Amino acid sequence: MGNLKTKRSSFKLHHHINWIIAAVALVLVVILSFADALGRSDVSLLNRVAYSIILAVSLNLVVGFLGELSLGHAGFMCVGAYIGCYIANYLNSVIDSPVLVLIITMFVGGLVAAFFGFIIGLPALRLKGDYLAIATLAFGEIVRNIFKNLPYFGGAKGLIVNKIFSSTKPTLLIISFIVVLITLVVTQNLIRSKHGRAITAIRDNEIAAKAMGINVTYYKLFVFVFAAFFAGVAGVLYGHQTTPVMYSFFSYNYSIEILVMVVLGGMGNITGSILAATLITYVNFVLQNELTGNLAALKLLIYAIILIVVVLFNNAPVFRPIKEKLNFRRIFERKHSPERIKDDAAAWDRVPTKIQMDELLSVDVTPTNYEPDKSSKDGGDD
Repeated sequence: MGNLKTKRSSFKLHHHINWIIAAVALVLVVILSFADALGRSDVSLLNRVAYSIILAVSLNLVVGFLGELSLGHAGFMCVGAYIGCYIANYLNSVIDSPVLVLIITMFVGGLVAAFFGFIIGLPALRLKGDYLAIATLAFGEIVRNIFKNLPYFGGAKGLIVNKIFSSTKPTLLIISFIVVLITLVVTQNLIRSKHGRAITAIRDNEIAAKAMGINVTYYKLFVFVFAAFFAGVAGVLYGHQTTPVMYSFFSYNYSIEILVMVVLGGMGNITGSILAATLITYVNFVLQNELTGNLAALKLLIYAIILIVVVLFNNAPVFRPIKEKLNFRRIFERKHSPERIKDDAAAWDRVPTKIQMDELLSVDVTPTNYEPDKSSKDGGDD
């Protein structure tokens, strides 16, 4: 019983709120799918939201928790999308199960992206700040131009992906949200482990982390490879939704857009990354569908204005009282005010003591004359 009470007391709801949100979203998607309440545009939007969350959460691990600026996340997504979908075209004729094909290609695309993350990370992580950002940005541009000029992957026309999932059945959407839930569980367990504390220690003070015996190079490479793996998985999900897979989608603008999701949601804030990825994806989707023809030029302008307003709201001191009122995290935090403490066994009047405080304070101390021993003055007898 004692161990059970300890486990219950150690459970903190705000530590698992992201898992709960993802699980509720998954259940809602399943219910709406079986009820045929989702249109084709809704399925497309939710698929975009799913792989955007995976990208934002994985990049937040690099930028927010490790403290390194990376602008090549779209490059890892590009590797996963091309390699995974290229293999899926062959596996589709061998394996009858579309779900099994998707699972295999997600692992393959993620592992290939992780391998590139390791190769790029070895020299790039010796750099810091803007130099690392430029190196990763160059990697992303090199990768997409390589796929652009390879005829095996469709060249400039893009890679045609055989549709293994019907557009009328949101099977891919359900799998995407399952992957989102897995990403959140793995990432947050990593952050709260001893390895996560080592990663944040490197971010706070790399020299102090080295002095404490933390292998800085190992953890930097680990985080880089870890984030690249999930970026590759997100690329496979994107490739099975959109055909053809075009190299132009994975430009540096998309890497910056993923970085905006991280910064907008808060550095090192997983919940913020989820909300920011959902918001930015929804805004882009609505502007893309509503602003057509001559009005398409206003898309980037309106998008930029929305981002500026949100950034000002998050950082301006004028809006701080409004933010505190809208802070839903306070609902899940326990109040520790003295008025809410009941039956406090550690109250001062309940702690048993041998001597009462009033008695201790009333004791008078009388000085006495102290005479040192003259025999020991010179260090004793010779």
